[in-house]
Amino acid sequence: MTDVRPRTLLAMGRQVAGQLFTGRARDRLAAIADTDPGLVADDFADPAVAGALAEAEVLCTSWWCPPITGDVLARAPRLRAIVHAAGSVKHHVTEACWERGILVSSAAAANAEPVAEYTLASILFANKRVLDVARLYRERRTSLDLDGLFAGFGNYRRTIGIVGASWIGRRVIELLRPFDLDVLVADPHLTEDLGVPRVELDELFERCDVISLHAPALPETRHLVDADRLARMRDGATLINTARGALVDQDALVAELSSGRLYAVIDVTEPEVPPADSPLYDLPNVLLTPHIAGSLGGELGRIADLALDELARYAQGLPFQYGVEVDALATSA
Repeated sequence: MTDVRPRTLLAMGRQVAGQLFTGRARDRLAAIADTDPGLVADDFADPAVAGALAEAEVLCTSWWCPPITGDVLARAPRLRAIVHAAGSVKHHVTEACWERGILVSSAAAANAEPVAEYTLASILFANKRVLDVARLYRERRTSLDLDGLFAGFGNYRRTIGIVGASWIGRRVIELLRPFDLDVLVADPHLTEDLGVPRVELDELFERCDVISLHAPALPETRHLVDADRLARMRDGATLINTARGALVDQDALVAELSSGRLYAVIDVTEPEVPPADSPLYDLPNVLLTPHIAGSLGGELGRIADLALDELARYAQGLPFQYGVEVDALATSA
């Protein structure tokens, strides 16, 4: 086993680099890799990064990394690995990288954690009808007949549906285990036993009190949740979307929500910011947040730590723990 300091170039948005590699993470990066943490490639055509790109053995990438095309690779003859300090690598790791045999790692597992935590909180709050109760309490400012208003509310023995056995979907299932909840999963590509029943998607929509989406945005998953599947949901059920807005037919969802029949926790929409006149902003049965479930603020430290762990493994001649295989990209985010 070797232990060298590979020449490494940061390739990401400059602001992202400043948020990821500060303090302890910046010191650790300098200890593991031969790099200039002040040099960030947000444009591979920038003459200022040409020398570092030519010498780089590793690119440490993150959000806003430009595509690593064949032309870029031609100017990076020593490049052997890409360590991605974020989730999906589809936006910048091109076919040329796979053809050249570049090793690729992703911090998707670290980014999954805050999304799973957000989902867990949303599930528990949804079944307790926290939004409704808080609103009514604020409006009436007196004691509430909760059993009369929300018959059978609460979390005991409620059925939760997880759509997509992704990093996040699997982590949500794990976080739900200590609770007295019945969990179902639907994923056509799932072959292993996750310890919860696997059902078909339509059945999941019919049986569950809360449905949480964790599938990738692919051509075949666009509007996976359409008017028909929304109609299958139980009266009073909640849909949670922390995945991608394209998974849901938003017009159909707004129609159901406007009727008051369903609830929704929506962290992602299509478009990413709904129009100013969208009913989603004002409907009382909707919790709408601006894509906050993923890693933000101090949570970026978890992503930096995982990326640095992977960089350290590479420096020691070890395989990546969170390596990305090209064959898996067709069914992943």
